[in-house]
Amino acid sequence: MDAQENGADYISLHFIGESITVQFDHPPVLGKKQGCPDAFNWQDDDFRIVALLSEWHDYGRRGRMASNMRPEHAATAAQRGSWGVGRDYYRVRVQTGRIFDIYYDRAPRNTGDRLGGWFLFQEMTPA
Repeated sequence: MDAQENGADYISLHFIGESITVQFDHPPVLGKKQGCPDAFNWQDDDFRIVALLSEWHDYGRRGRMASNMRPEHAATAAQRGSWGVGRDYYRVRVQTGRIFDIYYDRAPRNTGDRLGGWFLFQEMTPA
C-alpha cells in the first residue's frame, strides 16, 4: 500500500452501504482495532487496496448507548473507543483507480459474532 496522500478534497459519487469481506496480508493483532485491510470483496469482485488516502474514527455513542456511561468515562470512550462502539473509516484507492470509503463497525452483529463487520460506505471522486 502506498503512503497516505494529503490535501486532496473528495466528493461522493454515490452511497453504497453494503457489507464487504476484507483480506489482510498480515492478520491484525487486535480484533477491534484491525486497521486498514489490504483488499476487499464486494458483489463477487475483488479490489486490491493500493493506497490509504485518509482515515478517521467515530467513537461516539448513539441511542441507548449514549446514556449508559458516566460522563467522565464517556469523554474518554469518545476519544479511544469502548467495546462494541464506534467505527473506523478508511478512504482507499484500489488497483483500478477507483476511490472508496470503507469502514469497520465495531458493534457485534450477534452473540456468536462479537467482532463487528466491514462495510463499503460510498464511492468517491476528487473534487
